[in-house]
Amino acid sequence: MKDKTGKQLSSNEIVTKGAKRIDAIVLEFSNLILIWIGHIPLHHVRRFFYRIAGMHIGKGSTIHTGARFYDIENIRIGEDSLIGENVVLDGREKLSIGNHVDIASEVMVYNAEHNFEAEHFAAIESVVHEPVVIKDYVFIGPRVIILPGVTIGRGAIVAAGAVVTKDVPDFAIVGGVPARVIGERKNKDLHYTLGRAAWFR
Repeated sequence: MKDKTGKQLSSNEIVTKGAKRIDAIVLEFSNLILIWIGHIPLHHVRRFFYRIAGMHIGKGSTIHTGARFYDIENIRIGEDSLIGENVVLDGREKLSIGNHVDIASEVMVYNAEHNFEAEHFAAIESVVHEPVVIKDYVFIGPRVIILPGVTIGRGAIVAAGAVVTKDVPDFAIVGGVPARVIGERKNKDLHYTLGRAAWFR
């Protein structure tokens, strides 16, 4: 038996590859179930199943419909945070979202990426994993992309459509591709709560 590069595999390599393939299929099926759960129109029900699947979700936090996850057990969301519709949250490495964080619709947070210099662009072995941290009172606008290894500081604001490739300082306002500092949040005494989420979103 040969692999996709034409290399002849030993019996041990065949068994190892077979086990990895089974693990991948189980993970893909689990993700499919989570996608289905993500369309249940009651956030209380979705949150219940996400917690059973291993995600830590703090008191009063809500994930709206259509969310997609990778390795949900590495995702931690603090209290009173709102996650918008159709977000992608990557848990292939630790993803920490703080308290009172407002993430708008269609935001994508990734903490793993391919090593494009790898000889065969392998799907697993060459993936680089780096944790992402989003601190308290952050607002992330619609369709933002956050790349691996980024920390977004307390009270920062990320403008819609930005691509965040490096750390964002506390209270900074960033925007653009790649995101850069375009301003600073004047109110630094943050103590608000985001409040009740809409039941059927």
